[in-house]
Amino acid sequence: MKKYFITGLLIWIPLAITFMVLAWIVGTLDQIIEWLPDGLQPRTMFGFNVPGLGLLMSVLIVLGTGLVAANVIGMRLLRFWENLLTRIPVVNSLYGGVKQVSDTLFSSSGQAFRKALLVQYPRHGSWTIAFLTGLPGGDAVNHLKGEHVSVYVPTTPNPTSGFFLMMPREDVIELDMSVDEALKYIISMGVVTPPRRARAERAALLNE
Repeated sequence: MKKYFITGLLIWIPLAITFMVLAWIVGTLDQIIEWLPDGLQPRTMFGFNVPGLGLLMSVLIVLGTGLVAANVIGMRLLRFWENLLTRIPVVNSLYGGVKQVSDTLFSSSGQAFRKALLVQYPRHGSWTIAFLTGLPGGDAVNHLKGEHVSVYVPTTPNPTSGFFLMMPREDVIELDMSVDEALKYIISMGVVTPPRRARAERAALLNE
């Protein structure tokens, strides 16, 4: 009975957690519908709420914004909007910082969170997974001897919190592991181990 019960838990727990996360996302995005006038509310038009309509509207808004910003007129409007925000004291620092981080993370040419690393943390002899975020900048460079890299060491099981470190490049080992595999490894607290690739397969991946 214990064996069957544990087997059932292993099947239902991932399904339940996935369902709860998706339900939370859909429920949060459905709150966008509350911004619509009363005449356009689904419960007014159809007599009941439509689950997932807010998610659909969010996707359409994001796609529409990207489509408009991709042309010349949209780029001018975007620059005008950004110039307007930079003149507001508190909004300037907040929006500028968030935009700089998002541009760095989601840029196709950027290297942030593109590589998984193996580093010694929090002490010598203890190893953990980290992500390459770039190179040190500002006045910090003047105080660092040798070549350094900026890394992010996430906590487990919540990788959204962690530590920012500037480490010597020779102390960082680049892993033959995708970012997705590294995240699964961290979130599972080391239970879900990435596949160990053979040398020939690693060489083929590096040559691509």
